[in-house]
Formats: sequence, structure tokens, C-alpha cells
Amino acid sequence: MRTKNRLMNDINVVPYIDVMLVLLVIFMVTAPMMNPGQVDLPQVSQSSAPSPAPLEVIIKKDNSLALRDHSKGDEETGVSREELVSILKSRQELLPEQPVVISADKSVRYEEVINVMDVLQQQHIKKVGLLTQAKTK
Repeated sequence: MRTKNRLMNDINVVPYIDVMLVLLVIFMVTAPMMNPGQVDLPQVSQSSAPSPAPLEVIIKKDNSLALRDHSKGDEETGVSREELVSILKSRQELLPEQPVVISADKSVRYEEVINVMDVLQQQHIKKVGLLTQAKTK
């Protein structure tokens, strides 16, 4: 004997699929009609000034220091630590954002490079870099 009031365990998903297909068609039709947002950028009367040419502090094999000012040419001049400090102070007064690069011979001890970086930090130089040479194959 069969019971007529049996529970139904299935969900009819056909109406949900129909609704989803209708929504998909609506989005596909309306998406090309939407305008992307436009951004109005502020205008500046002057462009930003180009960054100054870097000062290059050279540490030679014998731990002597030299300074090369790329804005005045590629001529290097030997300096002591005290002269380096005085030159950096005068340059900092003229150009607070003066970049400085350190180029050291590969046989120079790491400690000597750190000592020069410490001198630069004491002079409040913010832009310090290390100059390297590209490896040839």
C-alpha cells in the first residue's frame, strides 16, 4: 500500500536558472553603456625641478677618500674626512636633497664603507646609494 502524501525531497532549480540568465543578459546589455569615471587632475604652474647630480665619494684601495662632483664634471679630488664633512655641510645648505653615492674598491673592508656611511648620516644626508658595476658574462 502506497501513501499519497509523500514528502518531496527535490528542489526545482529551473526557475532559478531562468532568473540568473535574465540577470546575465541585463548586465551584458547595460555594461557597455556605463561611462567610466573621469578624474580631474590638479594643475601645477611649474614642473618639479630635476634632481641634482650626485656627489660621489670614492674609497680607494689604500682607504683614502676622493670626491667627484658630477654636476661640475668627472674630475675627482682627494679629500680627508674633515674636508669631506665641510664640503657636505656646504652642499646641504645649498641643496638639502643632495644625493650621495659611495663607490668603493672591492678590496676595501666593509667597515670602511660603513664608516663613510656613518659620516654621511651624521650630516643628515637622506639620499645615499652604493655604486656597483654590472657583472660581465
